[in-house]
Amino acid sequence: MPSSVMPTSRKGGSRPSPTAVSAVGFCKSYGDKAVLDGIDLRIPAGSVFALLGPNGAGKTTAVKILSTLITADSGELSVGGHDLATDPQSVRAAIGVTGQFSAVDGLITGEENMLLMADLHHLPKAEGRRVTAELLERFDLVDAAKKPASTYSGGMKRRLDIAMTLVGGPRIIFLDEPTTGLDPRSRHTMWGIIRELVAEGVTVFLTTQHLEEADELADRIAVLNNGKIAAEGSADELKRIVPGGHVKLRFTDPGAYRSAASVLGEAVRDDDALALQIPSDGSQRELRSILDWLDAKSVEADGLTVHTPDLDDVFFALTGPADAPDQPKENAR
Repeated sequence: MPSSVMPTSRKGGSRPSPTAVSAVGFCKSYGDKAVLDGIDLRIPAGSVFALLGPNGAGKTTAVKILSTLITADSGELSVGGHDLATDPQSVRAAIGVTGQFSAVDGLITGEENMLLMADLHHLPKAEGRRVTAELLERFDLVDAAKKPASTYSGGMKRRLDIAMTLVGGPRIIFLDEPTTGLDPRSRHTMWGIIRELVAEGVTVFLTTQHLEEADELADRIAVLNNGKIAAEGSADELKRIVPGGHVKLRFTDPGAYRSAASVLGEAVRDDDALALQIPSDGSQRELRSILDWLDAKSVEADGLTVHTPDLDDVFFALTGPADAPDQPKENAR
């Protein structure tokens, strides 16, 4: 797998997207512990990049460095076209950051939190009120705007947090585990917000402990382990590096089962269950090939299931830990 994020995006087209974040030889150590050890990244504008890794792998450290909160030990780093070392102020003007812990002040109202952020961005008073009203509407916080933020649910506080991040109109947003602690409904609401932002051309750098979240949102995913990028690619590309995917054919007719088994020499037989297991990456091309073969031989399987690794399997395989799942997930077809 390549070690850097290639300039691809869901939006398609033959011309590569401009680079939003670039890092070459990105290093950070604390004492003799190398947290980030020579990482390379290239993140296209208008895409979602997800950084995965075990607790303590350095995900938050990467976010803090790229958002100018702390400095790297070495590396050529550029965010929004601005050099991190020589022009950090321009970087700050181009980005927004939502950290793991809410920046919301619970003692004041949601609207006051927004207006405070507008003041920090030095927006004219009328402009600050206009932006505040628009964002409160967009994030479905109008009814709660006059209430103290301490009364908000976890999902409402997270929406307010991101709304505050957007006051300055950033084109690059760092979201450090933005849905931690949220219930499934609030998490899906947050996913919708992120998709809307990307559709508008915003670049999102996401860290998450929810692998389903990366699978749902990210154009490119990197797995960070022991200070290095263990693998990088799209979700589908990463899933293909984990062995164990297969197609299972089930039969009720013993004759059809024996005919299929005699030709599919690579299939693993289960004579008791009248089932054949064929190694496969689950791709459309391989499935079509198997179905075409069945049609050509006039063999009819009574059931077909596709077993494919998911990002959990990839994560455990690359970061190594305990309690890794024994079997890939199964999707009935």
